[in-house]
Amino acid sequence: MKQEETRSNLESDVCLSGGTLAGLTDLGAFGIGHAQSKEAGTGCTVVVAPKGATCGVDVRGGGPATRETDLLKPENMIEQVHAVVLSGGSAFGLEASCGVMDTLAERRIGFELGSAYVPIVVGACLFDLLVGKPEHPDKTMGAQAAEAALAQWEAKQLGKNVSDLEQGNVGAGTGATVGKLLAPEAAMKSGFGYACTKVDDLVVAALVAVNALGHVRDMQGNWIAGCLHEGATVLSPEEAIRLSTFASPSESTPCTNTTIGVVLTNAKLTKAQATKIASTTHDAYARAIKPVHTSNDGDTIFTFASGEVESMPDTVAFLATEAMQQAIINAVTNAQGAYGLKAPCNLLS
Repeated sequence: MKQEETRSNLESDVCLSGGTLAGLTDLGAFGIGHAQSKEAGTGCTVVVAPKGATCGVDVRGGGPATRETDLLKPENMIEQVHAVVLSGGSAFGLEASCGVMDTLAERRIGFELGSAYVPIVVGACLFDLLVGKPEHPDKTMGAQAAEAALAQWEAKQLGKNVSDLEQGNVGAGTGATVGKLLAPEAAMKSGFGYACTKVDDLVVAALVAVNALGHVRDMQGNWIAGCLHEGATVLSPEEAIRLSTFASPSESTPCTNTTIGVVLTNAKLTKAQATKIASTTHDAYARAIKPVHTSNDGDTIFTFASGEVESMPDTVAFLATEAMQQAIINAVTNAQGAYGLKAPCNLLS
């Protein structure tokens, strides 16, 4: 089956999930931008909400690398967040958020305190230090992604249609890989993906960088990315586990995996509702990735809501879960082979 045919089939699945296909233009309160170094094999993706938006988070993996997630707890004070950052570079990649914060402050975006502006920037990182060069997203790269995101947001404010967001080996997905139960050379290249759906005026999108220990399957249950057998066939997770020495990592082992994502919506939500939606959306990770939420993963989902449309939170959660499952599939089907690793497109004929 051709890659284009595969993508067409996958898009049809979104239409059957309860909503209709939508574009990121429909989410005017947000801007999204990528920055990356293909040579280093790392990058970051930034979502900005210059007017502020409600945000919640749910962290399921045992080895997260996150920034400012405590302030998203429903009982804590902050109600408006101005940016969510998805980054490579493991804990080093948290530096990219500082560049985002500086860029927003220079644009006078954030909470005004006298002559200063303090933007609230939250984020999560994945581990990609073993591909490309051992470098990580820094303040400069974060600023570049923030500028790209602000440019997209400004275009939306002028009523312009924005270009489709690039998927695959870009942004936080630049160095992403999957299928790491066996030898490193048996892993496959993954990347960044997104999907967007709507029901009436309600729009829900999911963005994700897939850097999983486990394997990824499509809507029909076929394993499309994971550990490769003899460089040509994707093993099932059960087959890979039988061949591996898979065991709980020691406490000193760094987080070498992690799938990090953001749900974007124009729904009106409280912090508690946004947090619950982030929690429910992890069902998409469990549907599409196996194994998932392991001790060595830092799996994280944010929900970012602009508050323009009244909707039942459970409706948003349903659409978010469907969109996230599709976004995970898009992340691997749009990836290109790199750093000595094959991608699913290299196996199609």
